[in-house]
Amino acid sequence: MNEHSLEQKIRDVEQLLSDLLDKVGSEGIRVAWTGGKDSTVALFIWKALLDHRGLGPVQAINLDTGCKFPEVVAFRDRLAAEWGINLHIARPEVALDGYPLAADPVACCRELKVEPLRRAIRETGTTHLITGIRRDEHPDRAGRQPLEPRKDPDHVMVNPLLDWTETDIWALHHRFNIPHCKLYDRGYRSLGCLPCTAEPGASGGERAGRNPAKESVLNTLTSLGYF
Repeated sequence: MNEHSLEQKIRDVEQLLSDLLDKVGSEGIRVAWTGGKDSTVALFIWKALLDHRGLGPVQAINLDTGCKFPEVVAFRDRLAAEWGINLHIARPEVALDGYPLAADPVACCRELKVEPLRRAIRETGTTHLITGIRRDEHPDRAGRQPLEPRKDPDHVMVNPLLDWTETDIWALHHRFNIPHCKLYDRGYRSLGCLPCTAEPGASGGERAGRNPAKESVLNTLTSLGYF
């Protein structure tokens, strides 16, 4: 990865988000911030754009399933306070006591992630949701587009980092000293819920620690409204 290609990717993201801001304004735009390395980059770039224009605060939605790593939750809360993020935390309405976590990945993600996200989009009046997803993370994301109109509720999913690589993400983190969850320092490369994220191994891809059952149905989850 050469520096010029990363510079171009940064300019492309800034152009996409700047055009979006010019077209619709900032009120209905929120970042789908997981607390992970990728969505934190999306949050950082969007915040920089709003700061440059004297707008803000940054608005974001975080899905808290109730079974997240405590380190991720602590990082989320700390950075939200430091950056002054207007954070809407979406939580499931189902009780987790006795809930069959990860037994059926589609049902589990629908109840703990998709339905809370839909409610959050409606409750906050979100018209555009910025994500940190990348095409190279998963085969089912290869055909994703920068702007994706969604239904139920009506909104546009904005995916500015699709062409970025894991190396690009960390290069931007290091260049601007962007904070990250300490789990990455322990070897984790992709962070999901506790039941669906294994300890990092010495080999495998970026998402090798994710639950294979969930990974195999990502396309179905996307069709249900997941990002």
